[in-house]
Amino acid sequence: MNGSALPSPISSSVDFERDGVQHGFLRLPHSRNDSAWGSILIPISVVKRGHGATALLTGANHGDEYEGPIALLELARTLRAEDVTGRVIIVPMMNYPALRAGTRTSPIDDGNLNRAFPGRPDGTITEKIADYFQRFLLPLADIVLDFHSGGRTLDFVPYAAAHRLTDKRQEKACFDAAMAFGAPFAMRMLEIDAFGMFDTAAESQGKIFVTTELGGGGTARASTIAIAKRGVRNVLKHAGILAGSIDAGSSIHLDMPSNDCFIFAEDDGLVETCLDLGDEVRSGQVVARIYPVGRTGLTPVEHISKLEGMLVARHFPGLVKAGDCLAVIGTIPRV
Repeated sequence: MNGSALPSPISSSVDFERDGVQHGFLRLPHSRNDSAWGSILIPISVVKRGHGATALLTGANHGDEYEGPIALLELARTLRAEDVTGRVIIVPMMNYPALRAGTRTSPIDDGNLNRAFPGRPDGTITEKIADYFQRFLLPLADIVLDFHSGGRTLDFVPYAAAHRLTDKRQEKACFDAAMAFGAPFAMRMLEIDAFGMFDTAAESQGKIFVTTELGGGGTARASTIAIAKRGVRNVLKHAGILAGSIDAGSSIHLDMPSNDCFIFAEDDGLVETCLDLGDEVRSGQVVARIYPVGRTGLTPVEHISKLEGMLVARHFPGLVKAGDCLAVIGTIPRV
């Protein structure tokens, strides 16, 4: 039998069609050594009133990224049905096992949820979660906001983002929503590898999709949490689900026009960061040096920017391995 024809093992304790506020779980059976008939309980909230657009709001797609879960737990606690026109589905901790472990990938199967789509109902734990979102939650949504930050290995200037898409009307709708989010920066984003991503799954179903990168280093700062809390309500206002004016300043446009935006380490070693986040970058400028740590007297390897723009992301730990993303350059579109 085709995997897509199989029922999902995940069941929901909330009724997606019922008006009001509901807090419950997506229950995924998980038989393991310490619980023969055990389950993974992924928290979910649904706030609905009448007819209107549906927003699907997700955090902890990667478990070491915290602004999204904090903002969405607060929203789930405070959002009232009488304030809503339409429906809001809130999953603050999408990859719940990873969030509980504080890791990017699942501690159960080492699955990277954001590379597991469309998933499989008869696959690994991570693939089962992806399959449920692919077949049951995404079809309900008109607009999707998936929170990210840099986790333990990257740090970003805070931005909301939408992707370059073949369908330019859809791309514009996504970027308009990213601008409405109201982060300090708004990125027209290019992925290194979009295969298997939640983003791609949502966009292929024609949804308005917004993502973020709000910081990193495996923590959340007061400033980035505030951006996330304000931004999620701005997106709901933009979608017509919440009333009121959007509380957003002027986001600075950034672009990722090509793979030249990404700088990768080609050696292991100790990183000397030559620029800080938000600094101007010139084409040909040294962005970072990697020092070999096996002995003294060796010349560090310099990594050069091929573009003119801004340093929007950097490797966070002081030690780097060959193949790690060392830096990302965003360009500023000419008006």
